[in-house]
Amino acid sequence: MAEVLLEFEESVAVITINDPERRNALTIDLSQELADKVEEAQTQANALIVTGAPPAFCAGADLTQLGNSKDEGLRNIYKGFLAVKNAEIPTIAAVNGAAVGAGLNLALAADVRVAGPRARFDARFLQLGIHPGGGMTWMLQKTTNAQVATAMTLFGQILDADQAVAHGLAYAKAEDPLAVAKELAKVAAEAPAALVRTIKATMRKTDAMQVHADAVEAELGPQVESIDTPEFAARLAAMKARISGR
Repeated sequence: MAEVLLEFEESVAVITINDPERRNALTIDLSQELADKVEEAQTQANALIVTGAPPAFCAGADLTQLGNSKDEGLRNIYKGFLAVKNAEIPTIAAVNGAAVGAGLNLALAADVRVAGPRARFDARFLQLGIHPGGGMTWMLQKTTNAQVATAMTLFGQILDADQAVAHGLAYAKAEDPLAVAKELAKVAAEAPAALVRTIKATMRKTDAMQVHADAVEAELGPQVESIDTPEFAARLAAMKARISGR
């Protein structure tokens, strides 16, 4: 049965799109379920990992539904990966196989991508005779650069794990991308929840800024607030104790 699974490992949430027979293609129902699971994950976790049941990460949108979709239908298909994109907590895509079309969007929606040896990043829209959607052209150019995005979108180039890392599309290649994603998530999982969310929100703001001085001002208020928290006081005291004990 096609479903979206959600598991918690302490403060790390792991979402798995579980429809391996259809290579985890996104239907409207699955996309809504993914969005719901992202919302649930944020209530309990400090970090979120998204992956797909082997052998694929996500083969894109269900073509039978895509062919009959207009504005509203397309927006419903977008819901799942847009929920990942808009998550308040940091997100990692453990790309264990092909990420095609809307599946590429899902991978791009995450803050960090870890690519397994079978990972393939494939835009595929042009080959299907359909215009990219869901903000794919923006996310791909933002993540890589205009040249790589053009090669993938208009010239049909598919990046494997090594190429994805080389072009900035993936942070790392790993034999077990889910295990590496869980290891990466540990620092955020162990940090104060409010601070994790505030830092992510600040990074979104500063990413759009052109002037360093603006970023200094954007960070100043939240930094002052964090210094006044009990969590910082406790960690500072622990650090001082370690130093004095050397």
